[in-house]
Amino acid sequence: MAQKVVLITGGSSGIGKAIGMYLKSKDFKVYGTTRTLTKYADFNHFNLLVLDVHDATSIEEAVAKLVALEGKIDVLINNAGVGITGPIEETPNDEIEKAFNTNLFGPIRVIKAILPQMREQRSGLIINITSIAGYMGLPYRGIYSATKGALELVTEAFRMELKDFGILMTNVAPGDFATNIASGRYHAPILEDSPYKKPYGDTLDAINTDVDSGGDPIAVAHLIYKIIQTKKPKIHYKVGDFMQKFSLILKNVLPDKVYEKLLLNHYKL
Repeated sequence: MAQKVVLITGGSSGIGKAIGMYLKSKDFKVYGTTRTLTKYADFNHFNLLVLDVHDATSIEEAVAKLVALEGKIDVLINNAGVGITGPIEETPNDEIEKAFNTNLFGPIRVIKAILPQMREQRSGLIINITSIAGYMGLPYRGIYSATKGALELVTEAFRMELKDFGILMTNVAPGDFATNIASGRYHAPILEDSPYKKPYGDTLDAINTDVDSGGDPIAVAHLIYKIIQTKKPKIHYKVGDFMQKFSLILKNVLPDKVYEKLLLNHYKL
């Protein structure tokens, strides 16, 4: 059987790198992407292509190069993303737009570029990496929650639009995993004269602690592998510790104000 060709955006580090390394060990032909190849001159875990999810031309060139090299693309994993924290009132509008540009519009651009090839093949699987945070409006992470929640809904619509072409699509929503996302995340500054100074500062500490103590991203890779082997993937998958996944069950069964109170208690707000 021919190797399946997998393209992973944002594959040079974190969850994307873990997925790529694991799939390569399972005999997939893996290509990750990065905006700057020169930063990864010594990267030898799998192939890397230049791709910037903000730039449609960059995406089209990467897809064309991959098709020229392999003749097909079996799986797209939309993993590239950015974090953003801050009181919404004090988060600069341009940073909000950047977050949506990367986490929502970026995956849509990549999907649009890859669909003609998958439609020609009459096959393909697209996995969008979202977040458990996308299922709830989290204090001081509201913009991040919104970007990931929007991608979940876009996937629901896309699945129905693609059903006649043999192309499958699903979401994978990770909880907190120990990656370098915090180092690249935009933090609205904690302003000395801000009415949000203390609650935002305390919440930011809690967020960073959750990420630092998060699980091994190999758990996400294991789930991705399982999904690829599945004939009819579900619409939504969640991966994380018990309490993170259980929080989604509680959101579905508890009255809104009770659930909100649980979040406020969790963040000590």
